[in-house]
Amino acid sequence: MKTLGMIGGTSWHSTIEYYKLINELVGGVIGGDQNPPLILHSINIQLMREQNHEKIKKAYLEISKKLETAGAEAIIICANTPHLVYEFVQPQIGIPILHIAEAIGRAAEKRGLKTLGLLGNRPTMTGDFIPYYLKKHYDIDTIIPEEKYLDKSHYYVSKELTLGKFTDEAKVFYLEQMENLNHRGADGIIMGCTELPLLIKEEDSKFPLIATTQLHAQLAADFILG
Repeated sequence: MKTLGMIGGTSWHSTIEYYKLINELVGGVIGGDQNPPLILHSINIQLMREQNHEKIKKAYLEISKKLETAGAEAIIICANTPHLVYEFVQPQIGIPILHIAEAIGRAAEKRGLKTLGLLGNRPTMTGDFIPYYLKKHYDIDTIIPEEKYLDKSHYYVSKELTLGKFTDEAKVFYLEQMENLNHRGADGIIMGCTELPLLIKEEDSKFPLIATTQLHAQLAADFILG
């Protein structure tokens, strides 16, 4: 098995989910009495809340280099938003970062989805790190909620979901946003916050959901197993 470096902490709730899923997925192949070699670095989520992109990029580069030196053969960033560092960090290290949009693209392509609605916090929805990758590598278009809904989505992610709080109000809000995105042309929905699949399950929605955590963990398991 290959050794995987994990950068978590944004939030620790989703990091636990990543760690659990990767172990379960690998164990499902090699046997539950074994587990994969993982190196975890958990950052303080406050780094992301400051929204200083230059500081965030430098921190993730430093951590990535440490993981590479420690023996990691690839890196997985256990959240959506920190992938904003990908274009900065990847050229400066010698091992691959398993991009979350690669997992999204593979799943969408398999299901024949060509336009995806993107839900998450404001930086994830308004950033180009997921839409750019999907368009470049899979010719998939991405749309986001209308401007008037972005702050509310950001609030639910940053003040509730990443703190392990899952409310009926948040669930209703996101189900309504899925309806709106579908009416505007989305044939599938990216759950662009790693805690969103903990709030809304596939059976809760009438639209195809791209649950990034599960798919990203599968990408990691596939890498570990070669």
